[in-house]
Order: sequence, then C-alpha cells, then structure tokens
Amino acid sequence: MPLAVVNACPDRQVDDVPVFGVGSGPTPDDLAYSLTLPAAATSPAVARRTAAAALKAHGLDDVADAALQVVAELALCACRFAPDGEVYLCLRYRGGALRVLLYDGHPRHTNPRLAEVCDERRRASLTLMACVVRACAGDWGFGDAREPGGGARMWAVLPREGARAYGLPPSRRTCA
Repeated sequence: MPLAVVNACPDRQVDDVPVFGVGSGPTPDDLAYSLTLPAAATSPAVARRTAAAALKAHGLDDVADAALQVVAELALCACRFAPDGEVYLCLRYRGGALRVLLYDGHPRHTNPRLAEVCDERRRASLTLMACVVRACAGDWGFGDAREPGGGARMWAVLPREGARAYGLPPSRRTCA
C-alpha cells in the first residue's frame, strides 16, 4: 500500500505569490509591521527611522510628519516607563487610518493612589503627541496590556486625511 502524504498547509503555487515589479509595490493597506526594541535611549530614533521606511515603502509619505512625531513620542514614553526591558512597536494601516501601538513592561500599580500618579505621569509625557493626534482628528489612549506578562499599551489612530493635512500650512489644508 502506498504511503499517503498529508499536508496541513494549503497548496500554493509559485504563481500565487505576489511579485512586485516596476511601478508596483506594497500598498497602504499592506502596511502591517511589528518591532521589538530595547528600552534604550536610542530606540525612539530607531523606531522613527523604521516607521519612516515602512511609510515610504507603502506610499504613505503624505502622513509622515504626524506619524513619525507620534511614533517617536510613544517610543520615548515607553522607554521611560520600562527602562530595563523591551518595548514593542506595531504599525498598521486599516480603514483609512494609521494605527500606532506601543507596549512596555511597566506593570499597573495595585495601589490606586500610585496607579493614578503613574497614569498622570504617562499622560503628561504624551502631551505633545496628544496635540498632534488631536490636530489630525485622531484618537489616542493608554491602558493595561492584554498580552501575557502585562505592562502598558499605548495607542494612537491617525486618519489619513487629518495626518496628510498636518504638515501643510493652514492656507493649504482641506480639513478643519
């Protein structure tokens, strides 16, 4: 009796794999990157450069001014709150908006007073980022990480139209 080969993976032909040729490449909707960085002084700059390359590759240069400011501010905050660990950066583009998430290992304080003070310190560290997100008509926040190991999760959502207008002088903006 012949041996049957069982393959749990779907059969995929080489022709099914997308190949980017001249004039084609990744699209904004393909943007989905994650990066783990040490919580070090150089990591915000690395996060910013990595995000800049990803945005450019996916044709999202028009949102770079706002997006790179947000990435740098979130990375800096994460590194401040988790100086001995790692931070995790996630960039996604979905539904016409860039989503930036950063996770750090700073655990939630069990004492409510300490938790409130810590939240206020984090909020104060993100004041500039909050202004950028607000100028782009976006949303931001922070809270407990849902992943194993805990820590904090910070996020910002930048609608493309608002982020595109962010770098323009007021006379050239199309949105309020």
